[in-house]
Amino acid sequence: MSYAEIVYEVKSAVATITLNRPEKRNPLGPNTIGELLHALDAAKTDPAVSVIVLTGAGKVFSAGGDLSSMGAGGTPLQATGGVSTKPGTFVDLNLALTTIGKPTIAMVNGHALAGGLGLVVACDFAIAADDAQLGTPEINVGLWPMMIMATIFRNVPRKRGLELVATGDKISAAEAEKMGLITRAVPKDSLATEVATLAAKLASKSPAVMRLGLEAFYKTQDLELAPALEYLQGQLMAVLGLDDAREGLMAFLEKRPPVWKGK
Repeated sequence: MSYAEIVYEVKSAVATITLNRPEKRNPLGPNTIGELLHALDAAKTDPAVSVIVLTGAGKVFSAGGDLSSMGAGGTPLQATGGVSTKPGTFVDLNLALTTIGKPTIAMVNGHALAGGLGLVVACDFAIAADDAQLGTPEINVGLWPMMIMATIFRNVPRKRGLELVATGDKISAAEAEKMGLITRAVPKDSLATEVATLAAKLASKSPAVMRLGLEAFYKTQDLELAPALEYLQGQLMAVLGLDDAREGLMAFLEKRPPVWKGK
């Protein structure tokens, strides 16, 4: 599929989705949202894909929402359907990242601001170049990062997160790692290698078990203890019923690498 504002590539079980408007600092406009939704759906349904990497072209991951598309009221970032786009909003994009059933890694090659930071935090893992800066500068132009608060505050302590949101300050990748916004910061020249290593490690696991595990992770994050434990007990039984679980246990006993069937 040919896209206008992103690049989609699959290699060695990894789908890499690249925001591809570097001259504009990879903004998130309606068409970009629609293309991202379309690409994520393609990755979700492709049995050759086990891991998704999201990154940006050029020196910036994403400077956030396209401000020119946010005036005059109405639903911001509303994508319409088309040949290479899927209808939906930034809300749908965030939800898609939590229901895709395959690990997602944000490869933060440069600054990730506002909605761009929202994408980073919505991914399961995030590895950033050590010279990247992250932040929510919306307050500085009379806005507030409403939607991305939902993901930010699922990752960081309340007071530290509120300071970030209310001041509009940018923080370093090292600070972002310390407060839990990203998985880790690494030297810029080793970013691609670090991401590739993690992606390969994740891709080597059972896709069926990974799907059930990620589903359980997101399902239980807002549940109280008792219903969470009851739900997870049921999911454990579901995992034990998989062919891959039986194969994994047999491979362990036979001291050989497992051969996953994906079911």
